[in-house]
Amino acid sequence: MQDYLIRAVTVEGHIRGLACVSTRLVHEICHRHGTAPTASAALGRALTGGVLFGALLKSHQRVAMKFEGNGPLKKILAEADSDGSVRGYVAEPRVDLELKNGKLDVAGALGHAGLLTVAKDLRMKEPYQGIVELYTSEIAEDLAYYLTESEQIPSAVGLGVFVEPDGSVSCAGGFLVQSLPPSSDEMIRKTVRQLEKLPPITELLREGAHPEDLIELIFKEVPYDVLEKRPISPKCSCSRERIEKALLSLGEKELESLAREHEEVDVNCEFCRENYRFSKEDVGNLMERLMSQEKILH
Repeated sequence: MQDYLIRAVTVEGHIRGLACVSTRLVHEICHRHGTAPTASAALGRALTGGVLFGALLKSHQRVAMKFEGNGPLKKILAEADSDGSVRGYVAEPRVDLELKNGKLDVAGALGHAGLLTVAKDLRMKEPYQGIVELYTSEIAEDLAYYLTESEQIPSAVGLGVFVEPDGSVSCAGGFLVQSLPPSSDEMIRKTVRQLEKLPPITELLREGAHPEDLIELIFKEVPYDVLEKRPISPKCSCSRERIEKALLSLGEKELESLAREHEEVDVNCEFCRENYRFSKEDVGNLMERLMSQEKILH
């Protein structure tokens, strides 16, 4: 099944819901980073949460979510665009803890003390940023807590990732539900009642649930309309041009040192692990560019 997201709203406009299946996306990014099972589950939840947060944005906007805890994973970063593209990484990809109550111990791996930082590029002068303490370190509850506390939007988030014994991700997905003004107590009660009845999200995904199925279960007692269906995919914003700019920012002395000490310079993108190789001649050309730019400025 292709990865995609759907966006729905109740007929009276009081509640909106988003749901997605992100299996291929999560599998590919985890495979690129060589994540162990616990790290895969944690990163997969964050990536899926990124997809859902990105779908709340307007065109050309972007969101970055950083989870920092006192556990062995140290940090998880997920970035998503409004168009459904996402990228991310975990600081310590080989972390794998013993199962807790038969499940991968994501909270133990992230740590029970730390911060969630959400930064949004809304195409304004300054990016919006909100910070909250980690709530449960299970990722989904932390995102719901952030939306409710920092953005004052009552929300529920469910995320699921299933990692097979061989380390592959066989299913991933999630949902996000929000109360919209003017709020309706009756609609909220009905929706909360359905959310409380909902089986574990991973269980539903393993049974083959599509995003439409998740929305139908959540809004079982409430009439709703599906507004949009959009594909989601892993996509990194790195490029050779961007890496060149980063190397130029090192300055003439550092570039000269690189050219003198290395026959080749390898730069790996932290997000997608793509390798960019620069020969001694390439570095020399960058030095010439830098010197010519400085001459123009002076």
